[in-house]
Amino acid sequence: MRTRVFAIVATILSGCLASSLAAQGGRGAVAGRGSAPVDLTGYWVAVVSEDWRHRMETPKKGDVESVPVNAEGRRVANAWDLEKDDSAGLQCKAFGVGGIVRQPGRLHITWQDDNTLKMEFDAGTQTRLLTFDRTKQPTGEKTWQGFSTAQWEGPGGGRGAAPVRAQIGNSTGPIAPGGGGRGQRGGPALASSINEGGSLKIVTTNFREGYLRKNGVPYSENASITEYVHRLPSEPGEDTWLLVITVVEDSKYLTQPFYTSTQFKLEPNGSKWAPSPCRTPPPPK
Repeated sequence: MRTRVFAIVATILSGCLASSLAAQGGRGAVAGRGSAPVDLTGYWVAVVSEDWRHRMETPKKGDVESVPVNAEGRRVANAWDLEKDDSAGLQCKAFGVGGIVRQPGRLHITWQDDNTLKMEFDAGTQTRLLTFDRTKQPTGEKTWQGFSTAQWEGPGGGRGAAPVRAQIGNSTGPIAPGGGGRGQRGGPALASSINEGGSLKIVTTNFREGYLRKNGVPYSENASITEYVHRLPSEPGEDTWLLVITVVEDSKYLTQPFYTSTQFKLEPNGSKWAPSPCRTPPPPK
């Protein structure tokens, strides 16, 4: 699983380099709604086709499977105490920027203004504001969602990006995004579409320490969190998919970058939108 996700992310990151370098020449410029290569707005529902037991339920205490925690990260995860968090008013630690995308639920994306994209999550009733104005800087106290800057990237993460391919055994071939590989459960069978259209790169800072998973697997306030959001092309009558690739780097708790790919399906309207407060159910005993 991690090999497949890494192959996707590695291709995207290499493809982003050209467009990111080109963008540096216009540092400070604003390129928001008017420059959008794809439309990300709408109501989207998470389709959980990977890490089911870590996302749909609260994993057992100490379960850090597939997360590259170091000794300190494992110690903190083993010391997690849900009742202590709740009594301290820290119910939203699993709903911060490092974990909110992995929460099952719905995502509502709109433009707050021409230079600010709003992402609302019904899980935990969380809101993220993504600014395209690179002259803005974070101010005030750290928050659960932090301060996010955004920029559009070219097709597949950058103009001229190579097709996404992964080595699986002795067979090399295109894979569908989402972590399930070829023909994964419930996911889009759109192997080449990640290289079409464009994507949104998000870099977030000034956030509070939180959890990568509901069971207290930590990330620190000094972590680096970068996301790539892709709307995958679809044919008439087919479902429309959103793919979010997240890269968390954290020398305090992780031995290497932690990659996840999360997929959402477009819904016709907001009739199923149901915001709920931050709450983590107790893990199984």
